[in-house]
Amino acid sequence: MPYQFIIAQFLTTSLLILPAAGEAATPTKQLFGTKQTPALLAPNPFGSYARGCLAGAQQLSVDGFAWQSMRLSRNRNWGHPTLLAYIERLAKDARELDGWPGLLVGDMSQPRGGPMRTGHKSHQTGLDADIWLRPSPAPGRTLTWKEREQISAISMKKNRYQLNHKVWTEQHARLLRRAASYPVVARIFVHPTIKKELCGWADTDRGWLRKIRAWYGHHYHFHVRLKCPPDSLGCKNQPDPPSGDGCGEELDWWLSDEPYKPKKPAKKPRGPLTLNDLPQACRTVLDAR
Repeated sequence: MPYQFIIAQFLTTSLLILPAAGEAATPTKQLFGTKQTPALLAPNPFGSYARGCLAGAQQLSVDGFAWQSMRLSRNRNWGHPTLLAYIERLAKDARELDGWPGLLVGDMSQPRGGPMRTGHKSHQTGLDADIWLRPSPAPGRTLTWKEREQISAISMKKNRYQLNHKVWTEQHARLLRRAASYPVVARIFVHPTIKKELCGWADTDRGWLRKIRAWYGHHYHFHVRLKCPPDSLGCKNQPDPPSGDGCGEELDWWLSDEPYKPKKPAKKPRGPLTLNDLPQACRTVLDAR
């Protein structure tokens, strides 16, 4: 039985030491957000994208063959090895096959995954990454630390219904098609106007469009979500996207006024996630060396 399988099975099924009452009540975004190093365990994501953690995270290199990591002060350039391999392959293929100069990689996960103190509700299992829609500088131009902190991503939308074609190019469409083409990808989130553009741009090969999902806020970057690795225990996949290319009624809804209509208030406001809301294995991930 492989070593990784044994470790993952232990973390998932064993009776672990329960945290103190105070720790159990502490918001997990504070517990995971203060960890600066990964758990020295076999790589394994636990739980779901929005309620989980990551053992054995690996850090994406600050600079690679065709990518550069951004916002380094956040310490969110960590992920499962599958995610790192995906980014490296996409960066290489996009440059060599699609003419994209290089990726600017934004937030991935924290060193041990889990909820973040600011920003994302997902990105907790090391299988999510934000990739800017702004290309990196020409090959050979390395950004300084200060530039990585201060350079802004570029919005692709003109308004709620239209893209800004002064900044959007066909290379953006080719990059997104490439990003969605790999079997490990579960979904890619983009702003509805970007989805609309891709629906009109795509030719008869439209299978990849199923993975491109409309979601507000994603006009500066696209959000890649990978499937749980086949050998992972305790990792929960999101249901597969609906069949079809997603360019019909679903997209019409996103581009209508419906998403903006007031919704009924929740029955009871929910507080931040605690350890009791995450898989039991996340307690070991949190406490590991």
